Amino acid sequence: MKVSPIANSEVKCYHCGEECKELNLKIDNKNFCCQGCKLVYEVLAENDLCNYYEQEEFPGENQKFKNSRTNRFDYLKDDGIQNQLLDFKSDLESHVSFYIPQIHCASCIWLLENLIQIHSGVINSRVDFIKKKVQIKFDHHKITLKELVSLLSTIGYEPKISLSDKGGEQNLSYDRKLISQLAVAGFCFGNMMLFSLPEYFSETQLLGEGFRDLFNYLNVILSLPVVFYSASSYYQSAWNSVKQRKINMDVPIVLGILALFLYSLWEIFISGNAGFMDSLGGLLFFLLLGKLYQQKTFANLEFDRDYKSYFPMAVTKLNKDKEEVIPISKLEVGDVILIRNEELIPADSILLSENANIDYSFVTGEEIPVPKQKREVIYAGGRQFGNPIILTIQKSPSQGYLTDLWNSECFEKEKNGLLEPLANKVSGIFTWAVLSIAFIAFTFWSFQDLSLAVKSFTSVLIVACPCALAMSTPFTLGNTLRIFGKGKFYLKNASVVEKLAQVDTIVFDKTGTLTSPAHAQIEFIGEELTEQTKSILKSLVSKSSHPLSNRINYFLGDVNLEKISEFKELKGEGVQANFHGEQIKLGSKEFTGSHLFPTIEDGNLVFLSISGQDLGYFYIKSGLRESAPNMIQQLGHEYELHLLSGDHSHEQVSLREKLGQVLKFNFNQSPSDKLQYLKSLNNKGKHTLMVGDGLNDAGALKESEVGIAVTEQVSHFSPASDAILDASVIYKIPAFLSFAKANRNIIKMSFLLSFAYNIIGLSLAVQGFLSPVICAILMPLSSISVVVFTTISTNFIAMRKGLIKLNQN
Repeated sequence: MKVSPIANSEVKCYHCGEECKELNLKIDNKNFCCQGCKLVYEVLAENDLCNYYEQEEFPGENQKFKNSRTNRFDYLKDDGIQNQLLDFKSDLESHVSFYIPQIHCASCIWLLENLIQIHSGVINSRVDFIKKKVQIKFDHHKITLKELVSLLSTIGYEPKISLSDKGGEQNLSYDRKLISQLAVAGFCFGNMMLFSLPEYFSETQLLGEGFRDLFNYLNVILSLPVVFYSASSYYQSAWNSVKQRKINMDVPIVLGILALFLYSLWEIFISGNAGFMDSLGGLLFFLLLGKLYQQKTFANLEFDRDYKSYFPMAVTKLNKDKEEVIPISKLEVGDVILIRNEELIPADSILLSENANIDYSFVTGEEIPVPKQKREVIYAGGRQFGNPIILTIQKSPSQGYLTDLWNSECFEKEKNGLLEPLANKVSGIFTWAVLSIAFIAFTFWSFQDLSLAVKSFTSVLIVACPCALAMSTPFTLGNTLRIFGKGKFYLKNASVVEKLAQVDTIVFDKTGTLTSPAHAQIEFIGEELTEQTKSILKSLVSKSSHPLSNRINYFLGDVNLEKISEFKELKGEGVQANFHGEQIKLGSKEFTGSHLFPTIEDGNLVFLSISGQDLGYFYIKSGLRESAPNMIQQLGHEYELHLLSGDHSHEQVSLREKLGQVLKFNFNQSPSDKLQYLKSLNNKGKHTLMVGDGLNDAGALKESEVGIAVTEQVSHFSPASDAILDASVIYKIPAFLSFAKANRNIIKMSFLLSFAYNIIGLSLAVQGFLSPVICAILMPLSSISVVVFTTISTNFIAMRKGLIKLNQN
């Protein structure tokens, strides 16, 4: 490496693009403005990551004034600080999320998602470009949190760490730069109009030539801050787009601005005419005004980004030995909560029970339960398997974090045939088409009238609005998410709405889905149950989340609980535990080893044995939901319907009488059988919807194109599902599906509305009938009109289908 004196010609830093003013550090025939930029390059070159510089020109941040103290991250060694910052920590790995304000381009994303090539301790990293956030999984045995932050700082992406952040929602902030740009454009535009009044009233002959030229020159002076300051955000956006070899909607706007400005300069200084500086000022003023109005409109609607507000997560809080189910938004640090078998842990907590068995598959993708002991930290997103546990909240819960986990790649499904990616592709092609039309119009008119050619060229570039196309889908789907959420139907993301509209086959689980504990008739047949046996059974079923366990729990009533140990729940089989050395089993005939042979026409049988001795069985006559027959009848007209049940086929005759002939019945289905059944339907080309109880049908829910978990308690959350449906509104499934289909039609209609606007606008602009100022007013209005149309349409159709009431809007 050598240090060269600075020559007269400008030398730019290879890393950040800034001018090498004071010194020029050279390495590998590349120039760097400071030691920091050179160090970043050396780190990337050493790890064969110089592709970073091919993604963008000068992608890095300047490192000249970066704090170089080596001990400034020492505070990250503190265990308390680490516990506050880490999202998750196990014996093998840790997870952390950082806000990195330097993220600004494709190179940033590429480098941060390739950290694993710089340090082997990094397991995985994922960037959220919109939020400027990176989520990193790392092996803390190979790289500590301090070393990870130092590494990020070294390569120019030092995270902004705030220990006071409690995970709450950020307040809406106004774009101050946009407001100042609008103010400058408004001031200049107003004065330009004042100086152009004589031109408007054709009274220039009343002014001397000196005044006329003076007003024109004043308009040129006023146009400079408009063109070089007020329009700067458009230049920056267009330049970033071109650098990525893409064309966004700001490129034609910039071309229109420059064309109008340069032609006006020609008219004023060469031809001696008035030019179009006032039109240019009006163009920028109305463009920025529309941009500000769009921002305020979108911020107020808050559709897609705020669907987490409707995410149904509740937890059982203990208050003086009394249980109270509350939403996690009301959970505070220090609260004591009860987590039952397979329930989700909503926040980082300290274990108060003697031990726990935590499954972190929701967080890590690994389905190996981790044993935990009293006073150990249990991280949000884990699920308890076995006995209920008591926890105390250590860190404020983040509903956004849980929703992000729900949307992690572990639970991703294919998104074939959706309109949203199609809209984005059409928008990209549309921009190229607009540029072509603008140049053709300019070429055509330039042979007849250069002034008209410039006017039509600029008007075409300004009036066209591909963003209206791009926005129709997310705003329609976003509003649908909000309406579904208010109707107690909670979807994990907007693409689920589109997939619901494609469904042609529905598969129902019976127990807990079409049947309800509240409508079950239960009796115990066998030896008379003693009070102690009832207490043991109550303890056993209260630890289980299975619908049949819940029914028996209701049946036993308010009895004291006995202390049992070694509780286990085997899906599709039953539950078991030990009491004073005796093994209690409750479940299927095969699971308990029962020798009883009861005969029934409908209902469920749950057998009870203690130490291998039959005590009898619970006869649970199916409590079919009152709305189930009507719901099945409605769905049968449009969908292929299937019913899966783990019970024996003795109920088929009774269920067929109640539910009709449209259902295809399948009994004796284990969880794995249900999964295979869904696979066979998918292989036949069916678009499947699985409706199950969430916990026991996880495999089938994940295999289906759309999985809906029906739950009586929102604390029973299943990450394998695409949606959660409150059991009280299961009768609305036909309306929800019909509404999803109607949404696709709304999106298509908004496409047509956007196309119609652009076709009419472009045809008028090509002929020179629209001025650039009018186009600047129409462009944002077209976007807003699409948003208003989709919002009103979705609300109107939702009201017609009974999903919302008039006063809910």
